[in-house]
Amino acid sequence: MARNKSLHAANRAKQDEFYTQLPDIEKELKHYRKHFRGKTVYCNCDDPTISNFFHYFHLNFEKLGLKKLITTCYKNRQTEMFSKHDMEAAAGVEYVGNETEPTVFQLNEDGDFRNPECTELLKQADIVVTNPPFSLFREYIAQLVEYGKKFVVIGSMNAITYKEVFPLIKSGRLWLGHGPAGKDMLFDVPEDYARELVETKREGSAYKLVDNIVKGRLGNASWFTNLDHRKRHEDLILYKKYSPDEYPKYDNYDAINVNKTADIPVDFAGPMGVPISFLDKHSPDQFEIVSANDIRANANVPIKPHGLIKDKDGAIDGKPTYVRIVIRNKRIQQ
Repeated sequence: MARNKSLHAANRAKQDEFYTQLPDIEKELKHYRKHFRGKTVYCNCDDPTISNFFHYFHLNFEKLGLKKLITTCYKNRQTEMFSKHDMEAAAGVEYVGNETEPTVFQLNEDGDFRNPECTELLKQADIVVTNPPFSLFREYIAQLVEYGKKFVVIGSMNAITYKEVFPLIKSGRLWLGHGPAGKDMLFDVPEDYARELVETKREGSAYKLVDNIVKGRLGNASWFTNLDHRKRHEDLILYKKYSPDEYPKYDNYDAINVNKTADIPVDFAGPMGVPISFLDKHSPDQFEIVSANDIRANANVPIKPHGLIKDKDGAIDGKPTYVRIVIRNKRIQQ
């Protein structure tokens, strides 16, 4: 049993070792430039010898007007930076600009973002930007919220449904980033894991070949943030009219079902269940996210801590639907 547990942990570690490509970072972070001026940025899951997050902020330090850049990472490999400084534990880098060289410092432990010394570095930071371990996304977000940090991070679109994440979305403390949500994103991976993907997985599913280089694939990648951006305040253009036949109600909830975000009726004032992909178009100026617990039509339906409509509770005529977020339109047009 202990051996199986170790194997599962090792597999999770490999699957978490995805390195974000520089064009993807540049494409997203250009929408937050005004937020970085005078700020300390912490990339706390980033080996600076290979991390494109470090490269981006290092190269654009003066342009963004940063105060300080700090990076640390979990030490699960022997990198040039660590070996050069003969370090048994993990290391980090601090950079303050002014054409100085980055300063390498040693960590006493393994560089896990949850360790006390990394938490102390987190306290110094204004904004955290990184690609955190996918398997630890719940804990990672919880820590950022606990310490009141601003952030721009990558995760799976499925994280929206986590009971630790959805309440933050509902309360307006977390939202999706500017880039398209739930889309394909390719990542650089270590050579040994690349070989394993080719030998054990199907191309186009877990990985893709780009110029004969193996790229790890996350098919529903999304950016998560609590930094405001322009897209978040763009109204969704609606054109459809409400019809009871086209928009049936759920068996256990006093809300209508909308299968596609584009089909949200322009003239319906009540609660509506929409796909989680709606959040990519959500403007808090136009829509309110409503707790599903407040619109239960059946007292036997259990209260869900996250407030989503899901599984058999979201059935229509006995047929379950996919997960739904309940919203209400603030700007009804007749």
